[in-house]
Amino acid sequence: MTALNRVPSLMARAGTASALTLAAVGGSIAVPGLATDASAATIATKALKVAASKKGSPYRWGATGPNRFDCSGLTLYSFKKAGKKLPRTAAQQYNKTRHVSARNRKVGDLVFFHSGSSVYHVGIYAGHNKIWHAPKTGDVVKLQKIWSRSVWYGRVS
Repeated sequence: MTALNRVPSLMARAGTASALTLAAVGGSIAVPGLATDASAATIATKALKVAASKKGSPYRWGATGPNRFDCSGLTLYSFKKAGKKLPRTAAQQYNKTRHVSARNRKVGDLVFFHSGSSVYHVGIYAGHNKIWHAPKTGDVVKLQKIWSRSVWYGRVS
């Protein structure tokens, strides 16, 4: 029996109430033989955490951090801290990623906003139809719902 096959039996032994308690407090169940959250963290999830850690940092056109960002500056900075190099602009970043469908998007993928064939904004997908991004002058890095259907997704590899 593999470690993944043991999860249901572990859950059964723990009981529904224990599983609900764990879920409510944000806990996790350790399963023997599976990697821990820390060791399983991908570059994309590390980049997402870096972006989230910059919450409240002011937007500044052309800025790439560590205290001020424009949209592509935030993604560049976040992935660099996670160990991956990206080009400078949103359009260049789109051209450097492996394009994925909305259906196949994953947490940590880049979300590119476009008008026709022109990419004009980028953020990092955080799940639940939300992104971390540096929106515009006068605003700050924040988590926000995706507001447009004119988006493409790209995976940094």
